[in-house]
Amino acid sequence: MTAQDSEMGDRRHRRRERRRQSRGGPPRGLFLLPHLVTTGGLFFGFYAIVQAFNDKPDLAALGIVLAGVCDAFDGRLARFTRSTSRFGVEYDSIADTVSFGVAPAMLAFSAGNLQVLGRTGWVMAFLFTACAALRLARFNVAPGRYRGRFEGLPSPAAACMVASTVWFVGFLRQFGLEFSVPEYLVAGGAAVLGLLMVSAIPYRSFKELDLRHSYGTLVLMVFAIALVIQEPSVTLFTLGAVYCTSGPVEWVWRRHTGRTLELTEATPPQPSEG
Repeated sequence: MTAQDSEMGDRRHRRRERRRQSRGGPPRGLFLLPHLVTTGGLFFGFYAIVQAFNDKPDLAALGIVLAGVCDAFDGRLARFTRSTSRFGVEYDSIADTVSFGVAPAMLAFSAGNLQVLGRTGWVMAFLFTACAALRLARFNVAPGRYRGRFEGLPSPAAACMVASTVWFVGFLRQFGLEFSVPEYLVAGGAAVLGLLMVSAIPYRSFKELDLRHSYGTLVLMVFAIALVIQEPSVTLFTLGAVYCTSGPVEWVWRRHTGRTLELTEATPPQPSEG
């Protein structure tokens, strides 16, 4: 490459940067940030699988929860940096399949001792993985029919329910409550979570919460965070159980009262369902 070619390349680069700045777009480096966060979530999902194989359920549960934290931020970062793309949607979905489909199933299989059930054990664990993959694929093409609602239980919530259950059982055993959870109960719980993911039951998305203008909501959020910091195993399990059951409970209540939800217009898929 000659000096003249190098100078022309520099001029083209400077022109592109000026056009980007004139449009008010963020620096190029910010476009990579959402993908890096998604990669972090994928790493934590893989970490959870490894720890489940190593018979370390607490660390595996931690990996799933950290993957959920990454999933909560990558989509918002993509929208903030105006770098949403079809590539980001697909990459996020693939990463979520590992972190919220395979990792929780492996954790349930290992910590729940499902191998003693033989074929039934691994089929139930696979059912969770398959339902999570179907849930994520459906979200990419049809985010939801109702305003402010997910259609079906979000896969991060189902995965964190598995992780928090492992922590909660460990918490109870620390206080001398020695007991064993029946393997069929673990397998049935994983199957129920999987079926909730592929169901049409609406779940609140909480994406429309306005923390800047709602003092009461902000106080509740701070209180919930304080509880999570104080005793994460109990708080996360309680919040997860309440959220997982809230969809069916509200669905039954609406059918009983005849109330309906507000329909939403078709919108393009977002980079994350978290």
